[in-house]
This record gives sequence, structure tokens and C-alpha cells, in this order.
Amino acid sequence: MLLDTSTLYLVAILVAAMLGGMLLYFGRHENIPALNWWGSAYLLGAISIGLSALAAPWLGEMLALGFNAFGFVACGMVWTAARVFHGRSPIWGGILLGAMAWIAAIFTVPAEMTPLRTTVGAGIVALYAVLTAYELGLERRKSVQRRWPTVLVPLLHGFALMLPILLGDLLHGDDATFGNSIWVTAFAVELVLYAVGTVFLIFVLVSERAVAAHKVAASCDPLTGLLNRRGFAEATGRMIEREAKARRPITVMIFDIDHFKSINDRFGHPAGDEVLKLFASVITHSLRITDLTGRIGGEEFAAMLPCNLDEAMQAAERVRENFADCGIEVDEAPVATTVSIGVAGGPAGTELDVLLAAADTALYQAKRGGRNRVQSAEEEPLSLAQGRKDAVAGLVPKPAVRVARAGVTMKMEVAQ
Repeated sequence: MLLDTSTLYLVAILVAAMLGGMLLYFGRHENIPALNWWGSAYLLGAISIGLSALAAPWLGEMLALGFNAFGFVACGMVWTAARVFHGRSPIWGGILLGAMAWIAAIFTVPAEMTPLRTTVGAGIVALYAVLTAYELGLERRKSVQRRWPTVLVPLLHGFALMLPILLGDLLHGDDATFGNSIWVTAFAVELVLYAVGTVFLIFVLVSERAVAAHKVAASCDPLTGLLNRRGFAEATGRMIEREAKARRPITVMIFDIDHFKSINDRFGHPAGDEVLKLFASVITHSLRITDLTGRIGGEEFAAMLPCNLDEAMQAAERVRENFADCGIEVDEAPVATTVSIGVAGGPAGTELDVLLAAADTALYQAKRGGRNRVQSAEEEPLSLAQGRKDAVAGLVPKPAVRVARAGVTMKMEVAQ
């Protein structure tokens, strides 16, 4: 026994209206524009179904068909919501194009060719479904395994619309067969399932976006935009593991802005904050995009580079020179922008704490040697496991430090 089609469409209208109102509420409450688009699309779709499917006996055939245009606008808004959710702008012409194509089909396709009109309408909805799946599929920050449901559901919706038409063409079914067949009931059921399933996926996407935002906030320094100590440790841990598999060396730098306390004392903390942001910008533009940088203390920064020590020394010198050449002023008083840098390199698999300790020793030597210079630990630090073995055997050497400034290089032994 078939379910009553009018009852099913009434359920679809109520479900769509309820979900639309819920999406609008959360969209305004959480200030998420994409939810406002989705909510408005659901409400407009509910109105379209109500006018075209249930109120047709009172409106007349042509007027009821005309109200279907609101449904195509709603489909365009769902596509736009997917664009807005991923930071892309609406395409107003694309939103209205489906409705315009439907109105054109009403006036150009004869009334006796109802299956052709149905094919045009289903094709428009299916096209918007494919576009929606495409926009959701452009999200690259999630793996394909986690993103596939958001792409599959719109595609299944478009397929469900086109399947009876394709089968009707293959089986040469007539108008009456299509209009009164099980496909009409199946479409009403599918409409309800699609509406509920899509809203579920929408809230999954919003939830994942919120979790990702909190993770970013927890791992980034709010002043400079660089990684904080926690984020730097996590990111460098992944880099060390990756480079160890490829058996490539890694290098760590520690930067300390010279006389930063005096800058705060002379010009105030707002000026000190600007110097910190300036130095963060200098690091970002002086190093490669593959290098990791972070703020690990007040005026102390760090970077990890997947390269050998000589290449890192050149990069560190570039940072020092670029920062020294900034030449900023506060209240017409010049502010010296110099930085001392300690550099330490190690073989594949060297632990971050070992590298940071060696770089910190080199930084201390740079401070003692007059600041505004780059120094590197000449002896490569050992991994923790190898360090313990050599310590037991009494084989741990004294690390040497190389000082590089103005093209002059000298060596000294660090007292232990």
C-alpha cells in the first residue's frame, strides 16, 4: 500500500521549516553566515513545496508551476551556503539561474510535454546538487576519508531525482505512469531524509571547524601569530619524525631580541609589542615556508629548519641583518632592533630538547660576545640515547661554538 503523497509532502514541509528555523537560530547565535544561508534555503524550499505541491488545486497549474521557481532558488542558496562556509563569495547569478531556466521552460515547453518539463526541473536540482558536492569537496584541510559523506549526500540526492527520469526514458514510460508511480512517493520520502541528513552533516562540519579553531588558538601566540611553545613542540616533533625517516639533518635556532627590557622601560609595553610583531614578520619573510617558527618566551623565538648547519647559519644571518635594518622610531627616537641568535644542528632523529639546549648554549655565548650576532654549536648534539651511552663511557666531548659576524669566524671552547 502506497503512503499518501500529500501527507508525505506535508511532513517534508514541516521538517524543512523546522530545520530552517533551527539553522537560522544557530547561525545568528554563533555568527556563522553559512548557517543563515542554509536556514533561509530550507525555509524557502518549504514555502515552495507548500505552494506548488499542496496549494496547486487552488492556485491553478501555471501558477503552481511558477512557484516551483522558489525551490530552485533554494537549491542555489544551498550551493551558495557551501561556498560561504569555505570562505568563498556568493554568485548571485548562479543562485537565480536555475529559477530563470525553469520559468523559461514553462513558457517554451508545451503543456502536453510534461515529462520534458519534469526532466528540466530534475536536471536543475541535480546540477545544483553536484555543484554543492563540488564546493564541499574543495575543503583540503580534512582527509578524503572524513570528507566523503558531505560530498556523497548531495550526489545521491541528485541521482535520486534523475533516476526515475532515466528509467522512464529507458522503459518508454508515459506521463501517467510517472506521475502516479511509486517514484513520487519515493521522492517525498527521499526529500525528508535528505533534509535531515544534510543538516546533520552541516552540524558535523561546523563542529569540526570549531574544534580546529580551538586547536589553532591553543597552539598559536595571539600577539605575533606564530606558534606558541606548545604548538612549536608539537609541530617540530612531526618534522623530526619526518626528517628522520628520510635520514636528513635538522637545525634549530633560538632568537633573543637584544635589550628588550629597556625598550619596554623607555617606550612602554605597546611599543615592545610592536617590536615583537615586527620581529615575527621578519622571521616569516626571511625563512622558507617549510621552516617552522614559534615564540617560546617573552622576547625569545625559535625556528626549526630541515637543513644542515651551514645553510641554517646563512638563514640566521639573513634574519639578523633584516631585523637590524628595520630602523624604526618611537616618538622620533630611534629604537635599536638587534637580535642574538644561537644555532644548533643535529643528525636525523635528534630530539628537540637536545637541539634547544645546544642552541641555548650558543645563544648565551652570543650575548656574552656583544650581542647582535649569530653563533652555532659546532659539535653536533647527540641523541638522548646516544648521549647516555657516551656519558657512561666518558666520551662526551666539549661542544665548540662558532661565532659569525661581519664575515669573521672564530672558534672557542665552551667551559663546562
